[in-house]
This record gives sequence, structure tokens and C-alpha cells, in this order.
Amino acid sequence: MTQLAQSAPVTGTDVGLRLLIFWLLAGGIAGWLASLVARTGDRMGCLLNIAVGIVGAIIGGWVFHNLGVSVPQGHPFIDTTAVAFVGATILLLLLRLLAHLGRRY
Repeated sequence: MTQLAQSAPVTGTDVGLRLLIFWLLAGGIAGWLASLVARTGDRMGCLLNIAVGIVGAIIGGWVFHNLGVSVPQGHPFIDTTAVAFVGATILLLLLRLLAHLGRRY
């Protein structure tokens, strides 16, 4: 019988770093997908995709909460990325609309 290796206890710093990596990955993927939908992908880099995705997660969470919509329970990464994608798409489409209206006047 083999002995199982004992892992070190998880500290607050480890959890914080894992959450940061989680949000950066989810935000980057959501921002990139939203930029493809909004057709702004050629103008956005990796850092802007991450920023749009993180802000999109806030917007998506607010929209889903106020509409009373719940995401089907599955893998937390996929759920978070889906909500962030919806919010990021809303953000990019609103920015596109404002830019278009600004050029008209």
C-alpha cells in the first residue's frame, strides 16, 4: 500500500492568487469571444480583452441578477465565463453604438 503525500495547508495568499488567475483567464476568454461577436477583435489586444471580460463579468452579473436569470449549475469556470461573455458583449456593443452616434453629430 502506498502512502498518500500530504499537501501543505492552503493559505489566504494561495486562494487569492488562484482567484486572480481564475478571473484573468475567464475575463480574457470572455473578452476575446465578445470581441469576435462585436467585431472589434482586430483592434483589441490581450490586456484589453481581459479588462473587457472582467468589466463584462460585473455587467453580466448585474443584468442576470436584475432579470432573475440563473445560470445552470455546472463547472464554475464555464458559468463565470458565460456570464462575463454576455456582459462583455453588451459592453462592446454599447461602446460601438456610442461611437457610431458620436460620428453622426
